[in-house]
Order: sequence, then C-alpha cells, then structure tokens
Amino acid sequence: MVTTIQLNENVKNALDRLKTNKETYEEIILKLMQIAEKQKREQEELLIEGCKEMYNDMLEINKEWEAVDAEMNWEWNDGDKKRGYSSS
Repeated sequence: MVTTIQLNENVKNALDRLKTNKETYEEIILKLMQIAEKQKREQEELLIEGCKEMYNDMLEINKEWEAVDAEMNWEWNDGDKKRGYSSS
C-alpha cells in the first residue's frame, strides 16, 4: 500500500539536495533512518564504553583508599563520637 504524505516546500528542497541520481524520496528517507539508527547504536556503545572506563577508574581509586585505610589507625574516643568524626 502506498501512502501519500505532505511535505513543506523547504523539506522537499532539502530532500532534493540529498538525492543522488534518480533516488526516490522513500529511498532518501530510508537511508536517513539507517544513518540515525547507526548513530544511535554507536552512541550507546560509546556510553557503555565510557561507563566501563569510569568503573575501572572507581575500582582503582577504591584500591588506593583501601591502602590508605590499612595504614591508618582508626580509633574512636568519646569526644569524637559526639562530634561525628574520628581521630588517628
């Protein structure tokens, strides 16, 4: 089934500029949809990659803090408990 759609003249002109040879508007629109889907997938992959990098950085920072924590002598005394902090 073929459906007719209405386009403003500026949209039609923009589609005409995207034409190569004797492409139809449908072919141009399908090509644009493929490009949009590809960019969406690539953006999602980059986001996942970025999250993995941040996770690895957070693990590294956590290891560094664990080493610092192991070196510290964390001791609470009654005065510190009242103020909400500890002294070493």
